[in-house]
Amino acid sequence: MKDFKAFIMRGNVVDMAVGIIIGAAFGAIITSLVKDIIMPPIGLGLGNVDFTNLYVVLKPAGVVYNSLADAQDAGAVTINYGLFINTIIIFLIIALVVFFGIVRPIARLTAKKPAPAGPPTTKECPYCKSTININASRCPNCTSQL
Repeated sequence: MKDFKAFIMRGNVVDMAVGIIIGAAFGAIITSLVKDIIMPPIGLGLGNVDFTNLYVVLKPAGVVYNSLADAQDAGAVTINYGLFINTIIIFLIIALVVFFGIVRPIARLTAKKPAPAGPPTTKECPYCKSTININASRCPNCTSQL
């Protein structure tokens, strides 16, 4: 039991648990953003298309259905391709929100800035064109006086 307690109380396990909990809560926020704020204007822009009511009845229960809910209530077997399209659109929008709202800003914040260039420490010998120390008075390669 002592080993199990040590395993559970490790920093990585606790950090992972906190991350999963925060991720689930954040996922609910993003899903609500997409379903309740972003999808209605998209449906309106596409001519009041409601993807949730796009389906195919495989085994009808003997009646014509006005909506997917009516078909399911009557016990009809349906392929709900509209819900699948809706889920794909929601996934793509969530991926865009996460990428542009989280990944890129964090990458910009954590990007290491190049160190400022200091004064030069080398120069070129005017005679042999080799690289030498900036303080050299004689070239070590061609022995020319500088």
